[in-house]
Amino acid sequence: MYEKEYRVHVYDTGPDGRLSLYALFNYLQDIAAEHANKMGFGRDDLIKDNVIWVLSRIYAEISVWPAWEEQLKVKTWHRGSDRLFGLRDFLITRRDGAPIGAATSSWAVIDLGSRKIQRPDQILSQPFFGGVAQNALPRNAGKVEAAVAGAPLTPLHTVRISDLDVNLHANNAKYLQWTVDSYDIDFIMRHQPRSVEINYLAESRLGDDIAIRTFAAADHPLSLNHSIVRTADDAELTRMRIAWNERA
Repeated sequence: MYEKEYRVHVYDTGPDGRLSLYALFNYLQDIAAEHANKMGFGRDDLIKDNVIWVLSRIYAEISVWPAWEEQLKVKTWHRGSDRLFGLRDFLITRRDGAPIGAATSSWAVIDLGSRKIQRPDQILSQPFFGGVAQNALPRNAGKVEAAVAGAPLTPLHTVRISDLDVNLHANNAKYLQWTVDSYDIDFIMRHQPRSVEINYLAESRLGDDIAIRTFAAADHPLSLNHSIVRTADDAELTRMRIAWNERA
C-alpha cells in the first residue's frame, strides 16, 4: 500500500469553501500514477512498449467534504487484474484517520498506435499480479446508464490546451469539472455529492466541442445521470452518475 498527505489549497475548493469533486479526483489520479511508478508499471515503464494506462471506470463514495486548509490522507493499493483491467482502490481519511471516503477504479492498457486495449498479462511483469486482496468498497466500478432524455445542449465547452494531459487528450478530472459547471449555482450551494460513478468511453482532444445530456429519474431526483458528447459526431465520451445529498 502507498499513502500520501494532501492539504486542501484554496484552488482545490468550490464556491462552498469545501474540497471540490474534481480536485479530489486529481488527488486520486496523482497518487495512482506515483504508486504505479514506484511499483515498476507506471507511465514511464509502459511507454517503452508503446502502451499507456487509461482510466476506464471509477466509483467513489464520500461522506465528509474537507474544508480549505484541512489536511487529509489518501491511501492506495493495486488489487491485481480482472481480465482486461488493472484494479486500484483508495481510502481517504482525515489526518487523524477518521474516514472521509473510498473509491475503486479500473484501468486499461492501450496501444498508443492502434488505441486498442491490450491484455495486461502480455504487457506487464509478474509483480503486477501480486496485488493486495482488500476492497475499499463492496463492489467494483460498474456500468452507468446513458442519459437519453432530450437532444444535446448547445456546446458547453471547447477543449482547450489547459484541459489536456501528457497524452494530449482531456484529463479525466476535466469531465467532472465540465459536468459540475453545467449545474445551477443554487443547486451546488444547497447540495453536496455523496457518490460518483464514471465510465470513460472515448477520448476528447483539442478543439472538440462538448455538450452534456442530463437525466434524473422521477423516483431519484438527486441521482443524476450525465452523458458527455462531442457535438461534431454525437459520440458519447463519458457517462457519469452523481448522487447528491441536501446540505444540513
